[in-house]
Amino acid sequence: MKKIKVKQIASSVRRKPYQKKNLVGLGLNKLHKTVELDDTPSIRGMINKVSHLVEVISED
Repeated sequence: MKKIKVKQIASSVRRKPYQKKNLVGLGLNKLHKTVELDDTPSIRGMINKVSHLVEVISED
Protein backbone atom coordinates (compact mmCIF):
# COMPACT_ATOMS: atom_id res chain seq x y z
CA MET A 1 0.00 0.00 0.00
CA LYS A 2 1.17 3.51 -0.76
CA LYS A 3 2.12 5.78 2.13
CA ILE A 4 1.72 9.51 2.59
CA LYS A 5 3.52 11.82 5.05
CA VAL A 6 1.48 14.62 6.58
CA LYS A 7 2.74 17.46 8.79
CA GLN A 8 0.64 19.80 10.93
CA ILE A 9 1.57 23.41 10.13
CA ALA A 10 -1.16 25.35 11.96
CA SER A 11 -2.76 25.20 15.39
CA SER A 12 -6.18 23.71 16.07
CA VAL A 13 -6.97 26.45 18.60
CA ARG A 14 -10.15 28.37 17.70
CA ARG A 15 -11.10 25.84 15.01
CA LYS A 16 -14.40 24.06 14.63
CA PRO A 17 -14.82 20.78 16.54
CA TYR A 18 -14.93 18.65 13.37
CA GLN A 19 -11.55 20.05 12.28
CA LYS A 20 -9.99 19.19 15.66
CA LYS A 21 -11.43 15.68 15.44
CA ASN A 22 -10.04 15.26 11.93
CA LEU A 23 -6.56 16.21 13.15
CA VAL A 24 -6.78 13.73 16.03
CA GLY A 25 -8.04 11.09 13.59
CA LEU A 26 -4.99 11.70 11.43
CA GLY A 27 -2.75 11.33 14.49
CA LEU A 28 -1.85 15.01 14.64
CA ASN A 29 -2.23 17.02 17.83
CA LYS A 30 0.81 19.31 18.02
CA LEU A 31 2.45 21.75 15.64
CA HIS A 32 5.15 20.40 13.34
CA LYS A 33 4.27 16.78 14.14
CA THR A 34 4.68 14.43 11.18
CA VAL A 35 2.86 11.14 10.65
CA GLU A 36 3.01 8.49 7.93
CA LEU A 37 -0.41 7.20 6.86
CA ASP A 38 -1.80 4.81 4.27
CA ASP A 39 -2.92 6.59 1.11
CA THR A 40 -6.63 5.73 1.12
CA PRO A 41 -9.66 7.72 -0.04
CA SER A 42 -10.84 8.19 3.56
CA ILE A 43 -7.47 9.61 4.66
CA ARG A 44 -7.42 11.88 1.59
CA GLY A 45 -10.89 13.15 2.53
CA MET A 46 -9.77 13.93 6.07
CA ILE A 47 -6.72 15.79 4.73
CA ASN A 48 -8.94 17.80 2.38
CA LYS A 49 -11.15 18.88 5.30
CA VAL A 50 -8.15 20.37 7.15
CA SER A 51 -5.93 21.23 4.17
CA HIS A 52 -5.29 24.71 5.57
CA LEU A 53 -3.85 23.17 8.77
CA VAL A 54 -1.68 20.41 7.29
CA GLU A 55 0.95 19.96 4.60
CA VAL A 56 1.51 16.82 2.53
CA ILE A 57 5.27 16.27 2.63
CA SER A 58 5.69 13.23 0.40
CA GLU A 59 3.68 10.65 -1.43
CA ASP A 60 5.53 7.37 -1.76
